[in-house]
Amino acid sequence: MTGWVVYIVENERGALYTGVTTSILRRLAEHAAHAGRGARFFRLGRPARLRYVEAARDQGCAQRREAEIRRLGRRAKLALIAAPAALPP
Repeated sequence: MTGWVVYIVENERGALYTGVTTSILRRLAEHAAHAGRGARFFRLGRPARLRYVEAARDQGCAQRREAEIRRLGRRAKLALIAAPAALPP
């Protein structure tokens, strides 16, 4: 996948983390390598599973979508993860 993406990762304890990146594989490797030292979220449990990926047009769109998703409650995030992917226009 190229360009900007918004993603949701689940940690070992089942908590959900939302982020943006241009390289999902690199970012997941960084989360795994820095667990315990990096983002406060991953100090509580190592990243366990990629749950959701959504393409974004550019960095600004990705960051706005990330903010929208972060404001959602857990149930809404799980519903987003469970929903079939929307086709691009």
